[in-house]
Amino acid sequence: MAPGGRVSHDATSRALFARAEGLLPGGVSSPVRAFRGVGGTPRFMRRGEGPYLIDADGNRLVDLVCSWGPLILGHAHPEVVEAVSRVLRDGSTFGAPTEIELELAERVVATFP
Repeated sequence: MAPGGRVSHDATSRALFARAEGLLPGGVSSPVRAFRGVGGTPRFMRRGEGPYLIDADGNRLVDLVCSWGPLILGHAHPEVVEAVSRVLRDGSTFGAPTEIELELAERVVATFP
């Protein structure tokens, strides 16, 4: 039962948050720690599907934040997943320059001269 006598739909998130408080400052590594300031508990997410988030308790929520902008196409958009997968087949990080890094830099400079 949640505060105020209402039915809780976040028991798993509450348990995960209690565990996280002993491991991470504030229990989270993002601005969702502000949930405590308004009497809430951060929801722990399992996955995203298009404009939705599925939390650790199985609740399907509309994602009004979209990771503060970068997810304008939604979560797990098939074209984005395919493009990222294609690039990751060659490796994820090298600690050295890559040609694809230059291609990205050229696109950024061309967009914002």
